[in-house]
Amino acid sequence: MNDQTNQPNQPDQPNQPDQADHPDQVASGRTSANEGSGGEHGFRHELYPYAGEDEFLRGALSFIGDAQAERELVLVAVAEPRERRLRAELEGTEAAATVSFLDAGAVGRNPARLIPAWQDWIAKRATEGHAVRGISEPSWDDRSVAEVGELHYHEWLLNLAFALSPPWWLLCAYDRTALEPLVLETAARCHPLLLDAGEHGVNSGYTEQPYTAAELSSPCDPYQDFSFRSGELAAVRAKVAACASQHGLEGNRLRELLIAATEVASNCVKYGGGQGTLRTWQEGSSVVCEFHDSGHIEDPLIGRVRPTLDQVGGRGMWLVQQLCDLVQIRSTAETGTTIRLHVLVQ
Repeated sequence: MNDQTNQPNQPDQPNQPDQADHPDQVASGRTSANEGSGGEHGFRHELYPYAGEDEFLRGALSFIGDAQAERELVLVAVAEPRERRLRAELEGTEAAATVSFLDAGAVGRNPARLIPAWQDWIAKRATEGHAVRGISEPSWDDRSVAEVGELHYHEWLLNLAFALSPPWWLLCAYDRTALEPLVLETAARCHPLLLDAGEHGVNSGYTEQPYTAAELSSPCDPYQDFSFRSGELAAVRAKVAACASQHGLEGNRLRELLIAATEVASNCVKYGGGQGTLRTWQEGSSVVCEFHDSGHIEDPLIGRVRPTLDQVGGRGMWLVQQLCDLVQIRSTAETGTTIRLHVLVQ
């Protein structure tokens, strides 16, 4: 496999944004101190470790009030209990007109879909002449270990995706009374700013070093292995379909998994030395398809930034991210590329 600019073409996707991030922003795999530290310009990425819903409300309402004073609009993407409380507090107030809510159900469980959701919001509001802020908190209920790890990786990738974006401020809420200390420590690594005791300041736990994603866990027994080459994509689809059907995945979700698996397998052949390996198994409530090849993906944002209308290539992994509930990518020049596709059995 290769980087995003060399992925095979897919049909143009609808609802393209009005602007795209500069391609140079991911060249080094890190942001500069000015871009990532929440200075006067650029992206302000702030961690808010709160204790219980009352404290969440105080911080969120204060943030919204400050945005209202600055004539900024706010998009809120938080877990359903916090959204419900926040809507109730805002009802009938002037601030309510400045706040919108992101339908978390529409975005789904896959954190790769959140970056383009924020990009779309910023682009649309910019065309209307509005400055923006955001409040974010994922739902942690029923998250697998793999999903929690990818959520943290997503937090770090936000710094890359918005390093050269128009100025905006994102407050990321974490309930410190409900989450393991390690979850908060890892989140702190990804946020240059910290809201603590009502004060906005620099986060001493932040590091500009590239985020090292956790190693992938071992496949669950029993799993099936299948090596494939050019001309054997039909056999790949048959293996995926057999595993999915065995574990109850059918209908549209099965068809979506087959499209995603075909795209990844095609890239294995095209960019990974003409061959690849497929493994399939069930993990919890998900069907998992793992592909490995000898190629190397250099772009950590592959599939996470919406392709532009005039972009050559790069749509394949975008499509994969839209079709799966979770996509894990691990790639080095020494070990090659492993991509895991997770689809929930509903």
